[in-house]
Amino acid sequence: MITEATKERFAREVAKYPADQKQSAVMACLSIVQQEQGWVSAESEAVIAEVLGMPEIAVHEVTTFYNMYNQQPVGKYKLNVCTNLPCQLRDGYKALHHLEHRLGIKMGQTTADGLFTLQQSECLGACADSPVMLVNDRCMCSFMSNEKLDELIDGLKAAEGKA
Repeated sequence: MITEATKERFAREVAKYPADQKQSAVMACLSIVQQEQGWVSAESEAVIAEVLGMPEIAVHEVTTFYNMYNQQPVGKYKLNVCTNLPCQLRDGYKALHHLEHRLGIKMGQTTADGLFTLQQSECLGACADSPVMLVNDRCMCSFMSNEKLDELIDGLKAAEGKA
């Protein structure tokens, strides 16, 4: 549910653009919803569309175009492994498969404890640092060997008291 406080945050973003271009705030509004709810529902898209004076499908097109917007609930830690061709050639798929084995889930799934969601990602712009991954759409991790992947998982679990 979109609260009045959330709508006030939307209004602050909309105010950054000329009145006839308020739809330019669509990505910021989607980010706000995701920060507050963890994902972007169809209901949230409808509210954003109404606030911005856009067709709902136009908001949905933005949501589905970018993989940073979660279209369903995800784990506390979203792990996006780059599997674009340059990263594939430098063990991107090996990293993905290692995480699948380590976490006991397949790409696109969430662990039973709700802690990790594993996804593949398009280019993260760090091909020379491959394999690379993005944690929660914010933290870029480079040169992710199996050992570094295990350290990351162990560290995140320890932070949650689940080690």
